[in-house]
Amino acid sequence: MSIKLNSGHSMPLVGFGCWKLSNNLAADQVYNAIKVGYRLFDEAQDYGNEKEVGEGINRAIKEGIVSRDELFITSKLWNSFHDPKHVEYALDRVLSDLNLNYLDLFLIHFPIAQKFVPIDEKYPPGFYCGDGNKFHFEDVPLLDTWKAMEKLVEKGKVRSIGISNFSGALIQDLLRGAKIPPAVLQIEHHPYLQQDRLIQWVQSKGIAITAYSSFGPQSFIELESKKAIDTPTLFENNAIKKIADKHGKSPAQVLLRWATQRDIAVIPKSNNPDRALQNLNVAEFTLDDEDVQEIKKLDKELRFNDPWEWNNEHIPTFI
Repeated sequence: MSIKLNSGHSMPLVGFGCWKLSNNLAADQVYNAIKVGYRLFDEAQDYGNEKEVGEGINRAIKEGIVSRDELFITSKLWNSFHDPKHVEYALDRVLSDLNLNYLDLFLIHFPIAQKFVPIDEKYPPGFYCGDGNKFHFEDVPLLDTWKAMEKLVEKGKVRSIGISNFSGALIQDLLRGAKIPPAVLQIEHHPYLQQDRLIQWVQSKGIAITAYSSFGPQSFIELESKKAIDTPTLFENNAIKKIADKHGKSPAQVLLRWATQRDIAVIPKSNNPDRALQNLNVAEFTLDDEDVQEIKKLDKELRFNDPWEWNNEHIPTFI
């Protein structure tokens, strides 16, 4: 199962998310995921585990389990490197950590330009802007960052480029000046945050969608998010459980299939090999119209990954 991107390349419909993979386990988890059959791995500078993920990838390649061309590796440009003169600088660190010659997909992680932090000062910098816990921003137009991303494609360091956590208005503005249109938009997407109009419009523009946090609050509970802790888990939601029982599948499989049968790629993570295999094989059944309508009723427009709430700083990326 794959999606044909507007760049001409194909992206697997189901991948393995590397967010929150612990450094001491990441290499083995990625290696084992490749053995199970995963070919898409979703990374980011901000995850702080690209060296270990790269170790797992390269171990599998060295053992002949998979070739580099069979893999689809995604990473993301962090907020601190939006200035055009820092974009390739950031990518070179990504490639060095992963021990790869190119990326299949490089995304702008957020439409937010934080103050530049040199790699030798703090990496990944996270929200650090060189001044304790205070946020500082740079006035870097998104189109300027995008043009630097386009140069990475021209140099062969990246095969496709895209965006993450962008609103429709920002995407429209970017398209007006882009020479290479975004191949992928990655967004938070689950039954509590369905974003139907954004998805319909983006797909009509030939841009593929990747969903993260497909299990809703589950991804944020371990981060001690009060919003996530106070929200009923989708795994225990009566409507999801009923649909799962109807098809003889797990709630996780229902949530993933709800996305993938609309050509939305998913990037779940599981430490359990059996569940990882179940997540990978979600095309073995189809939700019917009744199932889809029941899930539609669950939409609360509830966003868990919201920059507006970062450190009490009001950053208007989605309003």
